[in-house]
Amino acid sequence: MAESVPQAAISKDKTVAVQLVDALGALGVRYVFGVPSGGWIDYMEALRAADGMEFILTTHEGAAGMMADVCGRMGDAPGVCFGTFGPGATNLATGVGEALLDRSPMIAFTDEIPSPMRGRTTQMGIDHQALFGPLTKKTTRLSADSVKSVLFDAAQVALDGRPGPVHVGLPVGMSGETAATEDLAFVPPPPPPAADPVLVEEAQDLFAAARKPLLAVGLGAVHARVQKEIQALAQLHKIPVVLTPMAKGMLGEGDPSYAGVLFHALSDMVGETHRQADLVIGVGYDPVEFNYESWLPQGAALVSFDIEPADIDRDAYTLAVDAVGDIRTSLRSLLALPPSPNDWDLGAMAERRSAMFAKLRPSNQGFGPKGALAVLREVLPRDGIMTCDVGAHTHLIGQLWPTPAPGLQIMTNGWSTMGFGIPSAIAAKLMCPDISVCTVVGDGGFLMTAGELATAVRYNLNIVIVLLTDNELALIRIKQEKKGIPVYGTPVRHGGTIGGGSIFGAPVRTAHSAAALRTELESALAADGPVVVEACIDAREYDSVVLKSDRP
Repeated sequence: MAESVPQAAISKDKTVAVQLVDALGALGVRYVFGVPSGGWIDYMEALRAADGMEFILTTHEGAAGMMADVCGRMGDAPGVCFGTFGPGATNLATGVGEALLDRSPMIAFTDEIPSPMRGRTTQMGIDHQALFGPLTKKTTRLSADSVKSVLFDAAQVALDGRPGPVHVGLPVGMSGETAATEDLAFVPPPPPPAADPVLVEEAQDLFAAARKPLLAVGLGAVHARVQKEIQALAQLHKIPVVLTPMAKGMLGEGDPSYAGVLFHALSDMVGETHRQADLVIGVGYDPVEFNYESWLPQGAALVSFDIEPADIDRDAYTLAVDAVGDIRTSLRSLLALPPSPNDWDLGAMAERRSAMFAKLRPSNQGFGPKGALAVLREVLPRDGIMTCDVGAHTHLIGQLWPTPAPGLQIMTNGWSTMGFGIPSAIAAKLMCPDISVCTVVGDGGFLMTAGELATAVRYNLNIVIVLLTDNELALIRIKQEKKGIPVYGTPVRHGGTIGGGSIFGAPVRTAHSAAALRTELESALAADGPVVVEACIDAREYDSVVLKSDRP
């Protein structure tokens, strides 16, 4: 952690705004997203004058937070965003909460009321420290004598352990003050220590004795970058692996040990495998995506390898080993064991996997989301990045979309906010300008952040927005029908397309068939700037594959 700084000598040539931007530069920040205020002007000028950093004007503060979230996921520095008093801060809070529950490092700035007015009644005045308290790992405010100290501490907290957001309030009027000189360098948080060796040895013994051990890989494993260890362990011991949705890419869909994704489409078929397990090894398993209790086999013991204690009902389930510490070190202890026979029939599992993917293939009747996604996967380069919004299509993507490596499919599952698709694609393209980027959105989520098309146009970002138009909130409609109640409040419009040849300067192309979609996608990926490709689909195709229980 950065050491506390005594009152230092005063620099005559650095304002608080310049010192703050210098600190962000030292952290490796490339982009700051937001909607400016009068109090932000000095900071924005400092950003303009800085090398290697850019302020990105967004249409809405919520989208600014989402973009900062994705930058934090994809880079080595926390994502950074800004919102002003009151409504700016509450708008920003949607993106900040996303960073909290999707485990993304972030520094979220807001204007704050100057000290003499705190506690007084004033326009747009609310307590931002109270607002962001439950949405962040820490909330604090800047002072002129500790700009670097506050920023470096915020970054350390954001990056340490399970990543997340830190809120820093910027008292209005301070930006032009002279900042104290602080002789500090940023020190990244240390890696987690190895888990207790006694617990790791117990895990080895349980693993060696199990007849049907299974790996459950979660978001924490992605952060720990243990893809190679997961693949090697599955291959050495010939055991099944299930993934959470945000861990897609940790094991290829064609790997003999791949058993599927929990919680998403056809998860009942995935359950045919994991229900057989007598031991589950959770590897970076974060219940923010899917609680253990929703799928863990009754009677199976749990071994947890993670940097945080396992979150599970310990009265109803057996937590045999809770090895808290460096995940890679714990995994290598299992790799050190010689392979031993087990009772898994990987041939039978391969048949189940094949049957599951067969159900996810497009049908020959009509044009639905399966067909649209199949065409997109064929057209998008293998190293292309696909982000997605929240809706019925998310559940389909979670199981259907082949993902060659972590980070090539980006979703929000811990927070699950609609409107994520377009902002996430913008951030991904900014971070990887030479890689093809698309997003898949439903018409409900599209309408929430369609204004960010103006942002994509302004920065001339070649992203392809694949809009699955079905004119309804399909996932809610399916839930209504499962309850046997009338469909109500879910139609987005009476019918038709989004209309018009362009939206905020982004051209719109419409496809009513797989062949037409292929043509439009190929053209859009080669275009200069953003393109909306509207695929008019039959949403009834979702009904037979989504919202299937992982339990019988």
